[in-house]
Amino acid sequence: MALPPKFSGQLLALGSKAEAKHTLELYLDYVCPFSAKIFKTFYTHVVPLIESKYTDPGIRVIFRQQIQPWHPSSTLVHEAGAAVLQTAAGSFWAFSQKLFEKQNDYFDVNVVNETRNDTYKRLAKLAASVDGIDEKKIYDLLVVSDKPGEDGSLNVGNKVTNDVKFMVKANRLTGVHVTPTVLFNGVEEKGISSSFSKEDWEDWLKKNAI
Repeated sequence: MALPPKFSGQLLALGSKAEAKHTLELYLDYVCPFSAKIFKTFYTHVVPLIESKYTDPGIRVIFRQQIQPWHPSSTLVHEAGAAVLQTAAGSFWAFSQKLFEKQNDYFDVNVVNETRNDTYKRLAKLAASVDGIDEKKIYDLLVVSDKPGEDGSLNVGNKVTNDVKFMVKANRLTGVHVTPTVLFNGVEEKGISSSFSKEDWEDWLKKNAI
């Protein structure tokens, strides 16, 4: 599936992407423990492997934000990801790494007694711990007003609502449900799981990235 230019930060910078033959898409939820597990292995060990051994024919890697609604905070944390894409797209993957490291802070027990905007404040502060991201800009995009809209609407959303709507609509077209899910050249790669080790990834790349 194509990646709209405004979400370009979801495409991992791995040398020359224009000539890449393959596309690997990671459908991940920021508050899914299994998503965190696969991301850590992939970002820490597999990315350097791709950069050193698989630049020809090349692999485009795309992070697809997959909101899982049974985790109420999932929408909030992915909104933070959308805010980073709007303001500091080049820091999106670094922010994702930081958020996965701190994902427990946004599990049910740790958000249930705070307001939505207070959760946004924590997310904006976390984002600002990454180089290139401005805390105020992130919070300004996330904060939800307690006043009706000009048309009297009470569902006013925030400044990333439309981006999140687009992401959800696009992901629904693929039929992806479980996180993590990996697509390789547009087809679900069921052989890859969150338990994949560095060695498992290397074996898979040898067989498929040719």
